[in-house]
Amino acid sequence: MKKIFDIRKVLAVMIGLSVVTACDDKLTEMNINPNGVDPSTANPNLLMPSVLGPTAKLYLELGFGDMAGTVQHTQKNGWYSGHNHYDWATKDWTEWYDILRTNALMEKRAIEMENDFFYGVSLTMKSFVFGTIADLWGDAPYSSALRGDQGGSAFEHPSFDTQETIYLGVIEDLKTAASLFGSTTSEGLTPDSDLYFRGDVAKWHRFANSLLLRYYLRISEKRADIAKPGIEAVYNSGVFIASPTDDATLDYTGGSSDVWPSQYTSVDAFTRWQACQTLIDQLLTTNDPRISVWFDPVAVQWEADPALPVAEEEFIRADGTLLPDVRTYSYLEFQDQRHIKFTRRFNPNDVTRNDDLYVGLPPGLTIPESYNGNPDPGQGTRNQHVSQLAPIYATAGSPGDILKARLISAAEVSFIFAETALEGYNVGSAEDHYYDAIRHSLTTWGKLGDYDDFVAEADVVFDGTVEQVITQKWVASWTAATEAWMDFRRTGYPALQAGPASAQPVVAIRFPYGNDELNNNTANANSAIGRLEITSYSGAVGANSAWSKPWVLQGTGKPW
Repeated sequence: MKKIFDIRKVLAVMIGLSVVTACDDKLTEMNINPNGVDPSTANPNLLMPSVLGPTAKLYLELGFGDMAGTVQHTQKNGWYSGHNHYDWATKDWTEWYDILRTNALMEKRAIEMENDFFYGVSLTMKSFVFGTIADLWGDAPYSSALRGDQGGSAFEHPSFDTQETIYLGVIEDLKTAASLFGSTTSEGLTPDSDLYFRGDVAKWHRFANSLLLRYYLRISEKRADIAKPGIEAVYNSGVFIASPTDDATLDYTGGSSDVWPSQYTSVDAFTRWQACQTLIDQLLTTNDPRISVWFDPVAVQWEADPALPVAEEEFIRADGTLLPDVRTYSYLEFQDQRHIKFTRRFNPNDVTRNDDLYVGLPPGLTIPESYNGNPDPGQGTRNQHVSQLAPIYATAGSPGDILKARLISAAEVSFIFAETALEGYNVGSAEDHYYDAIRHSLTTWGKLGDYDDFVAEADVVFDGTVEQVITQKWVASWTAATEAWMDFRRTGYPALQAGPASAQPVVAIRFPYGNDELNNNTANANSAIGRLEITSYSGAVGANSAWSKPWVLQGTGKPW
């Protein structure tokens, strides 16, 4: 069984287990070696962290990683082709199925031990992971997956279920999980094993129902007969995430292998991350207070000077004083001098420069490292004239930090209700849900005090359109951009435009199947590929393209 989660968390769970004296007698046997669990006696308390931790981390790494580039929250100026240009070639899903194997063992043990809490958790996590796989790739092994140990070609080379079948299975499993959480306790759980809610069954219940809302919405264009009554039923139950304190999140420990993704390696790696102009434009237009939480102002702000005898100054200024021979500083040197206002002058008659305090990279540039007159272009070097991520993204990664891996949030739930209310669903006031969603997001990012001023902005005042709801949801999905990508595919909002270096003139809409399946499960992979809709943008790759449409988009005319 592959372990990709911080071993210290597993050890902490083991220590907690060793002092538990009041557990259900069916859960008192403990495995000493967490890397060599005996499937017949595996304790779900030891399996649970190896499902919850990696799931949250992978989802965060997607939403803060290449998906943030895809939906134009960020761009990179080094090693950027996948992030900025959708240069995905093929993508394997090995890590997701590794999690599912561990989860299947937890599900099996929960059933054997007749423990409804662990069974509900296993169904919820199974739904989250299989739902994500279907979201990203389309059809995938589902009903015959995770059964290779049973022998036979049917299980060693599993067939691909349709995306529709997987979504419907996810919905049924989540309904079962929600029912279990509504009538059980967390008896037998060591609280430290539950990395999300520490054994709070009511929060698990809200989590399961909130995921139901996500997947009902996912199929709403194709299966409104299921989506509409389903969303209305969850709304009427009152059991869903309605406060940021109930968000499904994972803290980071701050250890060397358990930190925020942009802090993984070095300053050089961190400085590859830069704001995308698409998001910066939105934040500046609406005076969004979250901009200072997410991004740093430019280290050196351009100043227009029509009387300048040259196109632009070679050297920078500190509080207005020219610094001879100083073209730029390193990232750390700029950080040490944050109290100084650095500027550089240009003649607007001769050259065009973005002189805002916050500047992003336009999406999909061919040479992003040179944008806006960067005097020190190079992969991973600081561009003093473009906004980096805020410093917290280079240093955070301890319990209690504002940065967490977030699987689903109160903001997302309220935006779902706002959108569906506008579509005629009986789920209350669209306007109320819209403002609730913004309030939840500002709370999450420590800016609730700016709520009244922000919602008074002309472009933020509720206008009753789905486009406005989805645009604000796109903003609020910062660090969870996978969901923003799903919304863009489904609605076409916001109207993202691919950059000049993209292989196609439109934004990509799925992950191509990876080489593991193409080479080792060829017949079944080819059958699934045959069910994709080739579009005018699929290109020479053919059906297994990032621009081919899976079932959920076929016939919808979306996003293009």
